[in-house]
Formats: sequence, C-alpha cells, structure tokens
Amino acid sequence: MQSKVKAARPQLLRMSHIEKTFRGDVVALRNLNLAVNQGDFLSLLGPSGCGKSTALRLIAGLITPTSGSIDWQGGKGDNDLGVVFQEPTLMPWAKVKDNVWLPFRLRGKSYGSVKDDVMQALRLVGLEEFQNAYPRELSGGMKMRVSIARALVTRPRLILMDEPFAALDEITRHKLNKDLLALREAIGCTVIFVTHSVFESVFLSDRIVVMAARPGRIIGEVNVDAPYPRADSFRTSPDYAASAAEASKMLTRAMEDAA
Repeated sequence: MQSKVKAARPQLLRMSHIEKTFRGDVVALRNLNLAVNQGDFLSLLGPSGCGKSTALRLIAGLITPTSGSIDWQGGKGDNDLGVVFQEPTLMPWAKVKDNVWLPFRLRGKSYGSVKDDVMQALRLVGLEEFQNAYPRELSGGMKMRVSIARALVTRPRLILMDEPFAALDEITRHKLNKDLLALREAIGCTVIFVTHSVFESVFLSDRIVVMAARPGRIIGEVNVDAPYPRADSFRTSPDYAASAAEASKMLTRAMEDAA
C-alpha cells in the first residue's frame, strides 16, 4: 500500500545507533534508529525476542543503552511519559482512585490537590463510578482501563504500551482498541504500542515498525493512511486488508530472518 503524503510533524524523540547487550553477550538490539514524531501512533511489531519491549524500556529510562543515544526534543520532563505494561500492575490494597493518583503521589502531590485530574482520567476511561472499588472487584478489561488512566493522568507527551491487551478476550480487546484511539484523540498524546498482532497494529496505528530478532533490529515500516477516528467498518475495508497484507509479508520476512 503506497503511503500518501502527510504533513510533517515535529519530532518528539530520536533513537540513534542504539545497541543493547545483556549479560552473556546476548545482543537484544543492534544499530536501531527510530524517529518518533509528535502525534504518531506507532506500533512495534515483530516476533518474540526481537527487542520490542527492550526498546520501550530504553525510552522509559528503565535500562540504559550499551551504546547510542535517545534524544528528546526540548528535553524530557517529569510528566512527559506514561507507561502501560502487559499486566495492569495495580496495588491490590488501594482503591481505584488511589491507584490512579500514584504518579502524582510519587511526586509529593496530595490527593486533594490533584483530585480533579484523577477524576477526569477516570471519566476518560469510563470508570468514575468505580473510583472507590478495589482491583479484586474489577474485570480484566476494567483493570487495564485503570492502568491506562494512571498512565494518562499527568497528560504526558508520550505513552508507552507493552502489549496491554494481549491477555484479554477478543471482544474486550476490540472494544479497548477503539477506546484507546478515542483517548488518544482526547488528550492529544503520542503512543508507542508493542504488539504481536498484525491486525491490531493496522487498526490502531498510522506507523507500523517491523522488527526482526537475533539481533533485534528494524527491517521496515508500513504506513497506514486511513483517517481517524476508525470505526469497526475499517476492519473490513480494502485499505485495512492491503495494510494487513503488507505488514504480514514484512513480518514473515522478519521471522525468516530470525530462523
């Protein structure tokens, strides 16, 4: 599928010549170069072991590269980044509202001073009425919504999502895909989304970066030009099928390269 010309977006961050080697000389990433622009919904797609999650952890600052650099436009502030992991990672002893308050609490802000922000985040994910519930009282999809609310409560420039819907049933996953796009439009953030699913990446993304393993590296990119918002009807459109076919072909090559 040929990409249409898009208006240039300001760059948010750049990963330049990134290498990451773990103990035992395991090369997780080699010569990774990636520019992320403001407003991108960028999916990292690839087989297990290709370094998708490692790239996210590097951007989050949870680990450091062996060599290379990660540069943020204008520098990186305390509130510039939100992270959603594969598991909701909620505090089981804390109410929903207190779980969402956590990023502010870690910065020394009282609940009272940011209550409006917490309530707004819960409204965005449709859980305001569950603010006093505990995680054990929620479904899997609701727990993930709380995790997303916690990631967006500070209105970050960038949200990193590491296979957040992988453990959910297909109906819930499709619903959260649509809700995620609505949330992204509401707060105007950039998203980097890790997935193994070609179909999920095409529905969500305007850029799909395909990676191969051993060593982890980028082998290509697919641009999805369908406009937002995207309804369920997009999943049965010719444009969707063409982008999915292109991404599948590239993913097959990535898996053959890693074999």
